[in-house]
Amino acid sequence: MDALIDLSPAAPCPQKFNLAAYVLSAARKTPHKIALTVYEAGIARRYSYAQMAQAVFGAATGLRQAGICAGDRVMLRIGNTVDFPVCFLALAALDAIAMPCSIALTDREVKVLVGKTMPKAMICEQEFGLPGFDGLILDSQEVQKFQNLSPARPILGDPNRPGYIIFTSGTSGQPRAVLHAHRAVWARRMMWDGWYNLTPDDVMMHAGALNWTYTLGTGLMDPWAIGASAVIPNTQDPADLWRIMRAEEASIFAAAPGIYRRLLQQHFKCPPSLRHGLSAGDVLPHSVRDSWQDRTQTPICEAFGMTECSTFLSARPSASAHLAVQPGRKIAIFDGDDLARFGQVGTISVDGQDPGLMLGYIENAAITLPLRNGWYHTADQGQMYADGRIDFAGRSGDILNAGGYRVAPREIEHLLEACPGVIEVGVTEVEVRRDVFVIAALVVVAPQCDLTEIDALVARDLARYKQPRIVKQVPALPRNVNGKLIRAALPQLWKSQL
Repeated sequence: MDALIDLSPAAPCPQKFNLAAYVLSAARKTPHKIALTVYEAGIARRYSYAQMAQAVFGAATGLRQAGICAGDRVMLRIGNTVDFPVCFLALAALDAIAMPCSIALTDREVKVLVGKTMPKAMICEQEFGLPGFDGLILDSQEVQKFQNLSPARPILGDPNRPGYIIFTSGTSGQPRAVLHAHRAVWARRMMWDGWYNLTPDDVMMHAGALNWTYTLGTGLMDPWAIGASAVIPNTQDPADLWRIMRAEEASIFAAAPGIYRRLLQQHFKCPPSLRHGLSAGDVLPHSVRDSWQDRTQTPICEAFGMTECSTFLSARPSASAHLAVQPGRKIAIFDGDDLARFGQVGTISVDGQDPGLMLGYIENAAITLPLRNGWYHTADQGQMYADGRIDFAGRSGDILNAGGYRVAPREIEHLLEACPGVIEVGVTEVEVRRDVFVIAALVVVAPQCDLTEIDALVARDLARYKQPRIVKQVPALPRNVNGKLIRAALPQLWKSQL
């Protein structure tokens, strides 16, 4: 059968809509409830829904008086403070387009983003101003003074109009500007049941940086839209995370897989309030998921997505072992321009009418949405099964070619992660002599791990063409600041260990 699952349509977005008004609608219902707790230098700073609404819509008034208008693009260079969501939502209220970028980027890297998007203004902390920027520059401390102004009325309009821009590296490694509509935040409701099991009573704690879409969406906008509470710990230290999780009585914890791995290396007592964890941003090793379940008696629910469409495949708490299509979505696996069959590796694709799909990439002042026969083909490979289960097989560029056979590195990594003593695995191709490439598995292992057990495991459970010809112990795998495996760096890591 064709590899297509259609659970659409999703509930339609209101015809008159504004991202900020929607996200902060709980301010009318529960004004005194804590909306956000941000830890700054270890100190918890708490903000009610009424305080957040006043800060956001007051800041919108000040930004409008400063010259920010509907449709203006405004770059944000702000750290993990309350100023970030205030500015992001204030711009949305005005129908201006926020463009958050990481404060870890250098001036050179930010200038590249500015050149691609031509923002009218920049809001930044003092130390992150951009020399040579010829637009309006607003200090975040100056924006703080706007927050006590008379609140602006958010502009309602077509939910399909531009809302914000997120930068992603893309498959080429070059930064791309992804333009989302206001409706993208409404489309995230499909995750409430399909991934989070989110309720207004939840306390959502997210360990990521606010400029990361995973944190911005899962950590802030979704809990606020349903009237829950958000906690941003501003630390990735495992002991601090456990302490804050207990102190804030977090019911849902969200992080990248690398954070879970570090948390499990600590001696800890699981907070009784915790219902489950959420994982995204990289593939969650089954060994980490199983260890977390054993030690906390709570599941980790993994999700797969991308900046262009956020998450659309996920595991829910009641079925945490496998990814599935979220209710409201239409997802397929393609083999070229044709639908793949169940069980066949192919390109994961999203219906071009998905309400969470981007408006397009900003390229040379044009907005381009690359659809093929009505589908957005991702750069990721997967397999779909008749029972609704979907397995992630890797990025298109990650698929290995061993003796003419296409091999998904995640299939091998999944198997090796189950081997006793294996902490993490990265599988790649390496050049052992000129123009001769073989599959290699780079493993981080516990001291008691016997590498010969790995050899026996792959010989028993993998076809010969899939078996790593090299199994190499390494001290650590290369990961980015969010803990995501840098697969392209694995061959060089192998060379460095020779």
